[in-house]
Order: sequence, then structure tokens, then C-alpha cells
Amino acid sequence: MKIASLFAGIGGIDLGFQQAGFIPAWANEIDEVCAQTFRLNHIQTKLVVDDINNVKASDIPAVTVLAGGFPCQAFSIAGHKKGFADNRGSLFFQITRLLEEMKEKSELPQVVFLENVKNMYTHDNGNTYKVIKKKLEDIGYHVVSKVLNSSEYGNLPQNRERIYIIAFLDKAKFDRFRWPSPIELSESIDKLICWNTPQDRKYYYTPKMKCYTLLKENIRNKNSIYQYRRVYVRENKSSVCPTLTANMGMGGHNVPLIVDGQGSIRKLTPRECLSLQGFPPSFKIPQGLTDTKVYKQAGNSVSVPVIKRLAEEIYKVLK
Repeated sequence: MKIASLFAGIGGIDLGFQQAGFIPAWANEIDEVCAQTFRLNHIQTKLVVDDINNVKASDIPAVTVLAGGFPCQAFSIAGHKKGFADNRGSLFFQITRLLEEMKEKSELPQVVFLENVKNMYTHDNGNTYKVIKKKLEDIGYHVVSKVLNSSEYGNLPQNRERIYIIAFLDKAKFDRFRWPSPIELSESIDKLICWNTPQDRKYYYTPKMKCYTLLKENIRNKNSIYQYRRVYVRENKSSVCPTLTANMGMGGHNVPLIVDGQGSIRKLTPRECLSLQGFPPSFKIPQGLTDTKVYKQAGNSVSVPVIKRLAEEIYKVLK
């Protein structure tokens, strides 16, 4: 069973489906930097680097699943919440355009899998989600959705709530689908963060930095992850990481911080952020890629174990 992914990023959805038994056959991504990371880790997948507006259904091979983590900033609480009024939000309609083109050729995928921020569910008093659901239903799909937290459904110590929309072409398969159950969080931040291993000096804060006094006064617990938000510091006391964001490597906003075993304050490294999204140690980072780019890629990506569990349930239904 093959999957094609739109807005593929670095291939988190592809990886989760691959781990569940699917074959990532085709992908589309506009960002050449993300494409570098994708290619390095999905060498068998045909990747088309182009604006989705230029993609035609005839470019996409026949697949079982069409997936897309379409841009979420338009619906995010951290963004301006413009929804479809934002060009990034309107990109959802490019997904339905492709589906409509596929329908004309009688090549609709059996499943459509979409991921977005939790806030999309309530945006515009729920009307945004209603539009998405109605568009998919008009094409012929039966739609179900749910908000899942990575710490409850992915065994990842990250507080990350996302809406997952799954649409089945076949009503009988739709009726058989079951959401995975919550699982106990056994993976701890202690296993994913190198508390006692010195890192590159560029990740550390020093007394010469303007924000150092603020950080020193507030970051004291050696077992917590803190979030630095320019003018204040917030401790996450639930022993999980706050939601990783795309801008956590840009000038101090939303930066996840720890105080290590030596009492020094530092950022989480890009590799630690990828680990908190469930990417395995074998996942490769392109040589020469800046930390800012990797932070953005990690923050924009998905929690791979959650995707895998959902893909496993889809796999059961399709088999």
C-alpha cells in the first residue's frame, strides 16, 4: 500500500506510515531546504520540489493514501488565526482540487489523512473545520477527526495537541476504523536529553548575554524544561517538553531551555528536538544545515509515533 504526501516537510508523516507498513511513493514540498532533509532520509521516494499550485493529479501516481500536514500557521494560536483568509490556510483547497482531478480519472485514494493544529477545530466558531469536512464529503469521503496529544498517544514527553482528520472512501472501512487508545507515558525527557553530556558552546547562555540575569533567576530545577519567551521564562512542571515551534531557533522566542548537570543553562539541541518529535537517532540531518533551519524543521514537523499508531489502525482497516 502506497502513500503520497503533500506539504511533506522533512517526511515525518511518510516515516510514520512507513513504520506501519506503507510505502512512501511520492511527495511534494516547496521548501528546498526541507527537501534536502527529506531526500537524505527517503531515498526511494520520488520528491517533487514545487509550489502545490503547480502540481496536477496526473503528476501523482496511484496511491492508497494521500496525506498532508498542510500549513498550520493560519490557524495557530501563536499566529494571527486568519484561517482561510491567509494564503497558507487556503492551501487546503489545493488538496481538494487534486482530489477532484483524481475523481475525474477514477483514481481517488482510499484514504485521505490530514494533520493540523488543535486550534483549527475551533477556528471561526468551528466553521473552518465544517468547510473542510464538507469539501471532503462532497468528493465522496466519510470523515472522522480527533485531537490527540503526543504525550498521551505517542509515548513522547512533549505536550503537543494536534487534530487528525481521516477520510475513508469506503463506508464499510470508515465504520471499522477505531482510534488508538491512550497509552502510558514511559518515555521520559531524561532519556531524550543529554543532561550531563557537554554540548557545543553555541547552545549555552553566558553572563555576557542580555537575557542571562532573567534566565539565571528563573531556571533552577535540573529536571525541567523551560521556555524562554523574550520577556519571561516559564517552567513546564509536568516533566514534559512544551510544544516545539517553528520559530524556537529565531532570536529567543519560544526557546526550550534546560539547566544541565553542571549548572549551565543551554538550549535544547536540534537533535534533541527531533528526538522529542519521535525521529530515531538514525534520522539524518544534512551536513552544513544551520541550527535555525533544523529547529524550524523539527517544530514544523509531526510526532512520528502518533502518525505510526494512526497508520497502523488505517492499515488494519484496509487489510
